[in-house]
Amino acid sequence: MKVIQFTVPVAEEGSVVIQEDILPYFYNYLHRHKEAQVTLIIKGEGTLIAGSYTQPFKAGDVYVIGANQPHMFKGDARYFENLREKNIHAIHIFFDHENTLKGLLSLPEMEPVRKFLELGKSSLQLPAAHEEKIGAEILRLRQQTGAERLFSFMSVLTYFSRIKDWKSLSTGFSRHAYSESEGLRMNDIYQYTLEHYAENITLKRIADVAHLTTYAFCKYFKKHTRKTYLGFLNEIRINAACKKIINGDADSIASVAYATGYNNPITFNRVFRKVTGMSPSAYARQYRFGQENAHRNGQISEWEEAAL
Repeated sequence: MKVIQFTVPVAEEGSVVIQEDILPYFYNYLHRHKEAQVTLIIKGEGTLIAGSYTQPFKAGDVYVIGANQPHMFKGDARYFENLREKNIHAIHIFFDHENTLKGLLSLPEMEPVRKFLELGKSSLQLPAAHEEKIGAEILRLRQQTGAERLFSFMSVLTYFSRIKDWKSLSTGFSRHAYSESEGLRMNDIYQYTLEHYAENITLKRIADVAHLTTYAFCKYFKKHTRKTYLGFLNEIRINAACKKIINGDADSIASVAYATGYNNPITFNRVFRKVTGMSPSAYARQYRFGQENAHRNGQISEWEEAAL
């Protein structure tokens, strides 16, 4: 496996391409393409890898993935148990702002959008406060064609350019130009870690996956991600722990720790706090409080119903 140069479906007409996925699981390979991408997750959850950045994703999330950035929406393992079920639903908007849309974006009125797209080279996540509005806009875009779709999408980008609190999906280090052999290694490392994070992954074992000595692997991984492999593994494990806490998949903090590869709840608490900035119990309380407020205020997602 390698960083696949994904070919975006060619639209019969128009410069804004929309792809809707209703499938058993998300596209399961680290890949990249020359187009930038806006993705709305309607159904499904898992781990997003964008460059060397990792985090959980869930229904309602909206992402802007930069052009040529290696990325993967890795669905949870349960999605591969029954391939007859349509477990995921996502809408992707592909656009080539550096070529196809370059003329339109060169107009003086589009300067804020140009600045936003520069900001989005390393990928961004839309703040939760804007998800409802943009989710509905993306669903409308899905039904449009031709100039109507183009103008509506420009309106979405203009709206994006006014938002000040985007979440950057960047580790401060961007390295898109993987060679084929580097892409193969990084994809194998990511895939193995996502599938085996709950096990005792030693440096010797993951170095074997990458076909390197332990010393060479540590240097290689740090060079390509600017983080240690242990730091990356802890991010993956804590991402999984957050999902288990949110979904109520465990009856105690200790059971979450053991289920995500930690043999000691004290170590788990320390790492969880380092990654998220809060303790597991505080995270659980914050999530429950947010959910209770949403239900109390009637803040139920309307765009999910519109997608059906």
